[in-house]
Amino acid sequence: MKNKNKKSGMLVMPNRMYIFAVPALLLFSVFWIYPVLQLFYYSFTNFNGINYNYDFVGFKNFARIISEGSLLNSILNTLLYTLIIVVVSNVIGLALAFMLNMGLKGTRFYRTAVYIPALFSAIVVGFIWSYVYMPSSGMVASIVDLFGGEGKWLNLLGNYQTALVSIAAVDIWKNIGTTMIIYLAGLQTVNESYVEAGMIDGCTDWQLIKYIKLPLISTTITINVVLNVIAGLKAFDFSFIMTNGGPGRATNTLMFSIFQMAFNDQMMGKASAFSVVSFAVIVLITIIMLIHMNRKEVEF
Repeated sequence: MKNKNKKSGMLVMPNRMYIFAVPALLLFSVFWIYPVLQLFYYSFTNFNGINYNYDFVGFKNFARIISEGSLLNSILNTLLYTLIIVVVSNVIGLALAFMLNMGLKGTRFYRTAVYIPALFSAIVVGFIWSYVYMPSSGMVASIVDLFGGEGKWLNLLGNYQTALVSIAAVDIWKNIGTTMIIYLAGLQTVNESYVEAGMIDGCTDWQLIKYIKLPLISTTITINVVLNVIAGLKAFDFSFIMTNGGPGRATNTLMFSIFQMAFNDQMMGKASAFSVVSFAVIVLITIIMLIHMNRKEVEF
């Protein structure tokens, strides 16, 4: 009899615990699932975001964004932006983490100094760097003048070839501290016995890093790469604040193009179609990347 009651009690409690998940599920359904389903529906209409007297247009929105070339331009800009962020952020972040993990004097100060930009909002950072990049009177132009260059003609944000790289540099500067902290946390979990064994075998410092430390933090590398890829694919802030998508369409990322179509051009249906295609592209890139990164991870 006791066993029966005990068994029935064990079965009842987990069922009751599911009740606590209901509020979260309701919020998730209202603020995520419903908007996503609505997005897919609006992508087949000519809804302008204001007037609900719209028509069903089928795949015309998808055909328009492909024929206009705006989708391809935004995808290429976003992929280039993401590539710059992923490569530069991880290389610099990893290098800083290795230096700070050496136990140098003032490590806490340097770690805090590198991380401070991550605490500021993108709006603040964007406005500050707009003045830094300002032609003729900005800090970058002044430094170029100091070394004998012609800083007054330097317009990084107004040049089609340098605008995207310039705003990517600002994004890297802001978030490099987060990447560094994650790498530093991974390095501090490395078992020193493996490092000592490598030193006994006569490994150089570079060999210790390449063949022991990097494989041991492969999971940390995957985390940072994924986070940077996500940040690159959803890039919007600095394109909006610093260049407004210009010059021309040089800094039109996927998210900025969607925003412009939906709120500036008032073509919510077309923007929804753009969002659906962007979603498919992002999911495809993420799946390929995760499969590749998981194969590279090493377990000890």
